[in-house]
Parts: sequence; structure tokens; C-alpha cells
Amino acid sequence: MNVLVATDGSRYGGWGLNWVATLPFVKPLRVTVLHVLDIARLRAPLLSQPVMAGTERYIQEELRRMETRSANTLKEATEELAALKLKGRARKEQGAVAPTILKRAPKRDGLLVVGSQGLDALDRFMLGSVSTNLIHHATCPVLVVKGEAVPLRRIILATDGSNASAKALAFVLAKFPPDRLVDKGGGVPIHVTVVHVMAPVKYPGLEQAGHQLLERSVKKLIKAGFTAEPLCQFGNPAEEIIKVASKKHADLIVMGAKGLGAIARFLLGSVSTRVVQQSHCTVLVVR
Repeated sequence: MNVLVATDGSRYGGWGLNWVATLPFVKPLRVTVLHVLDIARLRAPLLSQPVMAGTERYIQEELRRMETRSANTLKEATEELAALKLKGRARKEQGAVAPTILKRAPKRDGLLVVGSQGLDALDRFMLGSVSTNLIHHATCPVLVVKGEAVPLRRIILATDGSNASAKALAFVLAKFPPDRLVDKGGGVPIHVTVVHVMAPVKYPGLEQAGHQLLERSVKKLIKAGFTAEPLCQFGNPAEEIIKVASKKHADLIVMGAKGLGAIARFLLGSVSTRVVQQSHCTVLVVR
């Protein structure tokens, strides 16, 4: 499987590589670490304007600093690949960060890994979150790293009956198969809590349909060798998913990129986006 890990030299980029090495993927990985150098942002830190007279020295000094940091980032990534015994390479490209990452991202069967935060808070204010941009536009699953890698023991799998939810379940079943689902210390299979969140309104048969949806997913997981449990919640989908992840001490949230209703997404905002932005654990968004 092709994996692209985007890094800017922050600790989140380093955590991304460790997550790739820690997750129990069945297929051999081909890993590319990509560092994007965005020189265009030097033209004006706050305004879209050309370089002004008197700023050339500052620009040159800042450019040298960026190039040095970029070289260090590539060196560290190369050393980390070797230390983690991951096959791959580190490379640098120049351009706008999110578009360049998207251009190099793997196809649907691959994986894109990105930190939830980067080095520069001002960039996030000006350009928006790169990770949010990627989960909206990447054609492959996106792993948004929130912290240091941990052995994968507890997954929250969010489902609403949509095609994207079905793909999220299929990803877990295909990429984390039973013969690799063991912790070296204890040999315990990964436990999956399948969560379905319904609106707090009473429609005939709605709750029964929700429980049936959960049971189908749970049966597939148990048949594959996972331990699994269904959990039906009422309320705001993003808020409930985050609450369950916190209560269950989840290591990873897995969910589809889009849900069932375009109108609901318009009213509530993208559930996956809100979960990525507000959860405290790493999130895998599957397309």
C-alpha cells in the first residue's frame, strides 16, 4: 500500500511516521515522506502584495532559514524511516502546501497521513487548516494525527448507513486483519465500538433500523476476529462520537468522509470535519 506522510518538521509530522509504523497493516507499505516548502508566503506575511523596497534582506534571511529547516526535516525523516524499518524515501517539493500534498497523494487504495497542527499558527489563521483541506479534497483515506502513536487496541467506528460508512468498515476489515490484531504484550484483539448517532426525534421504526444497522456491522467485525459492541446514541453526531471516543479511551476514530444527507451536512457542517477538529485522538477519514 502506498502511504504519503506530509511533514513540516513539527512534532506532528514525526508522530505521523510513528503511526504508520505502529498500525497493524497487513500489506507491505511503500512510504513517501513529503516536505513542502512554500516560498510564496514570504512575499507578505499578512497581505497579498509584492515584495516592498527595504524588505529584501529580511526575505533572504527568512528564505535561508526555511531552506535550513527543510534540509533538517528531510534528514530527520530519512533517519526515522530507517529506524522504524519502513521502506521509502523523503522528498521535498516547492509550492502551496495543501495543493502540493493533494497532487502527490496516493490513489483510493493508499493512505495520506498528516498532522492536525503544524509549526506556524499564523499560517493556520491565514490559510485554514491544511488537514481540513486534505480531508475535504483527497481521494484516498486521510489519517489526521493528534498525538503520539500507541498500540491499536480500541477503535470507534462511526456509521450512519451511508456508502462512506460502509467503506470505513471495509477499510478496518481489509487493512487490519485478525492475524495481525495482537498486541505483543498481551495478544488481545482490537476492540471496535460501532457507534450510530440518531436525531433526538421519535419516528416509527427509526430506532429499530439503527440497531439493525449496528448489528450488521458488529457481526462482520466479530466474524473477522475482532471483538465488537454496538452503541446507539441520540444527539449531534460529531459531539456524540467525540464523547464516546473519550469515554471509551479510544486510540483511533474511523469514519466516512460524507454522510447520508446533503441537507444535514449543510445544517450541521461536515461531521468528519468537526470530529477531526475537536477530538483528542487520531482520526481516520475514509472515502
